[in-house]
Amino acid sequence: MERQALRTPLCDHLGIEYPICLAGMGGRGKSTPPKLVAAVSNAGGLGVIGGSGLDLEDLRSCIQEVRSLTDKPFGVDLLLPVSLAETADTRPAVREQLRREYPKHVAFVQSLMREFDLPDVFTERKRLVTRKNVQEAVEVVLEEKVPVFAAALGDPSWVVPMAREQGITVFGMAGSVRHARRQMEAGVDIVVAQGYEAGGHTGRIANFPLIPQVVDAIAPIPVIAAGGIGDGRGVAAALALGAVGAWVGTAFLVAEECGIPDLHKEDILRGASEDFPTSRSSTGKPVRQFKNVVMDAWENSDLDPLPMPLQGALMEDLVDAAHKAGRNDLINNPAGQISGLLKESKPAATIMDELVQGALEALQRLQGFVALA
Repeated sequence: MERQALRTPLCDHLGIEYPICLAGMGGRGKSTPPKLVAAVSNAGGLGVIGGSGLDLEDLRSCIQEVRSLTDKPFGVDLLLPVSLAETADTRPAVREQLRREYPKHVAFVQSLMREFDLPDVFTERKRLVTRKNVQEAVEVVLEEKVPVFAAALGDPSWVVPMAREQGITVFGMAGSVRHARRQMEAGVDIVVAQGYEAGGHTGRIANFPLIPQVVDAIAPIPVIAAGGIGDGRGVAAALALGAVGAWVGTAFLVAEECGIPDLHKEDILRGASEDFPTSRSSTGKPVRQFKNVVMDAWENSDLDPLPMPLQGALMEDLVDAAHKAGRNDLINNPAGQISGLLKESKPAATIMDELVQGALEALQRLQGFVALA
């Protein structure tokens, strides 16, 4: 007896078995470590490295390690913000800029460090999202000829011609019809339309109204749905809305291969959807994350968020100190509203299989609602 398969045009376009992609989540490489990326690709999906924030050496190393673990297609996701504050390219120089130009913000972080008795540590290797650093990271992706490049938070028009020369497929992220049209004009091959429900950087429009509008607005460019997809029913819903695939993040944050702290996995597994609000405390842009005391303190501070990358640089001292002190409860934990649906940690291959089989079951159930008049 033949086994049913879940296939869409995305599978043929990318050379994958199932139309499911691992979202290229950031988190210093912990959210999408090579073993998770490779596991998703080996299970028939598209694994994607979240490359923003990684040093160039670490980014190249991650790409090469994924290649050593799988011969299947995979991708790299990088932030390409359109609007960035003028800063130096090194953390020491930016740290001094913050002290000089935003003393109240620095005082806020220092007060939290004193309150939680955190050590005064400083990590110079953390890369900031500056134009120069972004360009250098893109060069690594091109040099390594990664099959898929996903451009988040910005304009990939300058990357598209170079990627085409290397035979690289380019994804562009969009949180509105306006953003999707910009991605189309930039020349991307596929648009990932991300709804408000998504974890991490997110927009203001929910998935159900967003996906069909984007599909109609940029046809025939394929659309992948993102945000609020945590099981096979969500995948089936995305396809019903006109998408050719699903971009899944939070469900894989609790995969056994994911490298985020165990406490963060526990927060996701035990949390309800309302425990994951949005805040500008982490990067200056809206980020959906698990609510913690640092977020609460920021929201009660009356401080305005700094433009990217200054807000992230501001909070990095606290993050580094919390890491060193083992205070993972103080570190931001980006995840989506679908967290309320997730109940246990599983291998990535099992998550993939459940997404596929759940989608097939949902689609079959829907067929039962179709009757001849």
